[in-house]
Amino acid sequence: MSHPSVEDIKINSHHLRGTLAEGLQDTTTGSLSFDDQRTIKFHGSYQQDDRDLRDERRRQKLEPAHQFMVRIRAPGGVFSTQEWLALDQVATTYASHSLRVTTRQTFQLHGIIKRELKEAMQMIYASGLDTVSACGDVNRNVLGASNPLLSHLHAQVHDWAQRLSAYFKPKTQAYYEVWLDQPPATQMEEEPLYGEAYLPRKFKIAVAVPPYNDVDVFANDVGLIAIIDDAGALAGFNVAIGGSMGASHGIPSHYPRVANVIGFVTPEQVFAIAEAAVTVQRDLGDRKDRKHARFKYTIDDHGSDKIVAMMEERAGFKLQPARPYTFEHNGDRFGWLQGEDQRWHLTLSLPSGRIADTEGRPLLTGMREIAKVHQGHFRMTCNQNVIIADVPEDQRERIDALVEQYGLDRENKAPTALARTAVSCVALPTCALAMAESERYLPGFLGLLEPLLDKHGLREQPILFRMSGCPNGCSRPYLAEIALVGKAPGRYNLMLGGDHRGMRMNTTYLDNATEPDILKTLDTLLGRYAAEREPGEHFGDFLHRAALIALPAYPTHVRVDPSEAI
Repeated sequence: MSHPSVEDIKINSHHLRGTLAEGLQDTTTGSLSFDDQRTIKFHGSYQQDDRDLRDERRRQKLEPAHQFMVRIRAPGGVFSTQEWLALDQVATTYASHSLRVTTRQTFQLHGIIKRELKEAMQMIYASGLDTVSACGDVNRNVLGASNPLLSHLHAQVHDWAQRLSAYFKPKTQAYYEVWLDQPPATQMEEEPLYGEAYLPRKFKIAVAVPPYNDVDVFANDVGLIAIIDDAGALAGFNVAIGGSMGASHGIPSHYPRVANVIGFVTPEQVFAIAEAAVTVQRDLGDRKDRKHARFKYTIDDHGSDKIVAMMEERAGFKLQPARPYTFEHNGDRFGWLQGEDQRWHLTLSLPSGRIADTEGRPLLTGMREIAKVHQGHFRMTCNQNVIIADVPEDQRERIDALVEQYGLDRENKAPTALARTAVSCVALPTCALAMAESERYLPGFLGLLEPLLDKHGLREQPILFRMSGCPNGCSRPYLAEIALVGKAPGRYNLMLGGDHRGMRMNTTYLDNATEPDILKTLDTLLGRYAAEREPGEHFGDFLHRAALIALPAYPTHVRVDPSEAI
């Protein structure tokens, strides 16, 4: 059976309404129609099913165990305690009794069945949150630096994330009509920015504050790098374009890419240059091959010079030369840190961002109890961790007691530095694209790596490790020093050579490898690193200096100077 193209579905959806309202009322199936499964993404939800149950349900002649994932729009990743408690209630009432911090600095809730989806959406909205454009072919959740040490700059960056999110939010009222039963629009709607067909694919924006690249700014379609003047004020932003982690196994024309810096803008110019990037992608992006539809391909197909010239023409000004900046690392700093205003911030490492109650470790309950007494707010990080932020000095002891009681800092005390910063995607059983395990496999694989790190004296050496169940790259594996990218059950591509700053991509070292081969290879390479590294040298940098890995043909490192050749 042939289905209409996604482009046709968008155009014919009546500005993202489709037949969602009718489909939600259909009690004969737990699924939505093919068209509505595409439309609902713009409302912040994906239809999934429990793949662990597929074969058994097929044998029983039952349809798959359909369920829905819901993603929150939370630019900058900041949540109040009231919002946290509300999402906890949604998770325990309608979802899988867990909250999952994503690499887009927000929450996903899994396992919501169709007949309860509308009530869950209404509960989310009642808390002051929504899921508008958290998915779909529009600008997604805008990332903002979660660095708690630079409080005045963080506040400005968070404000920029909020403003950019609002600016690029679709104008359609479909979300409010479908989920909140608001009256239909009485006037003809227009999408002046997106047009009738919206964008060819998703679009991502991030704002980083050097020297910490904790949002992996170069993995985004548009990256804004804050430039601070001599007085400590925000002078403006360097602009980077063309980042994306998506790829396909065996198709050279589908590749990950880092964004490259094209120039500097003042704060007053940010909206104009960002809108120019979005509209150029809207008009030139590939609408025939969705796997070739991201902004990176538009840039590479038409040439960076042409794209930048079009952006400048649409923005109405020339970009200034990029200004100097330095990134030191792209990870989170765990434990207590004090900000400029003397308030305290506690960063907790979470296992793959999953907050759930498991045997002997009630994470969801523990965070709920903290939210009940916490006087500040929470910040999600792009590395799937949580910051209990804005804690007064006299409340630290109370927070510490709850953290200890519920074992919330177990990952902070993980036996290796690599394990404390490891990231994985959800993969099986809910992701339809997963080719191999990721979140469920990560703890066991980290346990197998531990003796190798011990053997070579690298227990406390920070090495960036990421795991993905497929090549689409939600966990940003291509920027890791070591990454496993799923290819089939029990088989992964071993990727090596990214850097600790998020400015260089890795490359394939082993293809379609099994666990024993991966561990044997890492044992050898880690041994050489331990014996031959220079003082302060990171693992990915060593692999390049020692010529142990080769660079792929596509651009793999960030051009800081626009005139620099790859």
